[in-house]
Amino acid sequence: MKQAIINAVVHTGEEIIENGVVVVENGTIISVQKEIPNDIKTIDLGGNHLSAGFIDIQINGGEKYYFSQTPNEETIQDIYDASMKYGTTHVLPCLISSSRETILDGIKAVRNYMKKHQNGVIGMHLEGPFLNPQRRGAHSIDQVRKPTDEELQEIISKGKDVIKVITIAPECFTEKQLNMLIESGITISIGHSTISHKEVQPYFAKGINLVTHLFNAMTQFGHREPGLVGAVFENEEVYAPVILDGVHCDYAAAKIAYKLKQDKFFLISDATFLGRKVANFKWDNFDAHLVDGFYRNDDGNLAGASISMTEAVQNAYNHLHVSADEAIKMATTRVAAAIGMQNKVGKISLGFPASFVEFDSDLTTIKTLDFRE
Repeated sequence: MKQAIINAVVHTGEEIIENGVVVVENGTIISVQKEIPNDIKTIDLGGNHLSAGFIDIQINGGEKYYFSQTPNEETIQDIYDASMKYGTTHVLPCLISSSRETILDGIKAVRNYMKKHQNGVIGMHLEGPFLNPQRRGAHSIDQVRKPTDEELQEIISKGKDVIKVITIAPECFTEKQLNMLIESGITISIGHSTISHKEVQPYFAKGINLVTHLFNAMTQFGHREPGLVGAVFENEEVYAPVILDGVHCDYAAAKIAYKLKQDKFFLISDATFLGRKVANFKWDNFDAHLVDGFYRNDDGNLAGASISMTEAVQNAYNHLHVSADEAIKMATTRVAAAIGMQNKVGKISLGFPASFVEFDSDLTTIKTLDFRE
């Protein structure tokens, strides 16, 4: 059924259209215009704002289930349903460092889910297991390992068209293995790494242009050793995703990062669970407890995040002091560009998914509007 969203301030991702009209049909945007069409159902936003729905490329669990613990379709559905409550219409469920069997189970589950549901699950993020144990964070020491040619090839082969992002510590790879990964077409993100400012430059030169949760689990900026953080600041083409909850990085640090990275700065949730409904969780050697609204493990260290993308966008507006349009772009167009999907999701444009967020001028209220079947 054809419908028109009217009386909206439309943030297309490229421009802002006052009194815009967005026409949708069969779950797809078919027109962005100024005129209100005749003889079709209209949805009047009463002057509210409209943008593409948020994209979260790193989310570990929904309101009930944790993907690495139960890598099945039920968990994927939980992640998707929970995300939709908070403005996120496209997700990459994230599987952290796990056994080979669990990784393959996760790939299979996402593949099967995507065959059955043409919705906003657009692949998966494999965070590990090929990380540096010295920067493993909350990842289990029993699962973090160096790649073998055979395991890497199996992951690449079975993960084709499913794994959209893989987080690695490149210092743990041989040149042959890294080339295998680059040639696979999977977006490589550098994280959980001890790599130095100088050591990372050849990897950026190879075309790797993404890191995993800037500031966390990487070498820090110093005036004598700028670290991976400094290298991200220096290299204009490298995208810098941030968990903007004020704890994973201070808002002042995020503000500095934004000033330096501009349109390469974007938001992720890295949520262990959404909605703060799971207070205590234990899986393998990983544990998380909700303490003052944040997840920490038994040692008191951060154990994933608890924010939604809606909260991240609101924090960008309130603490980085950017415009509402800029905050929205940090969760839409820039995320899509970072994973090479800028021509498929993240904008209000002809042929893009009819999945949106409606919000007021200061982002106090954000809600999902979805017209996909």
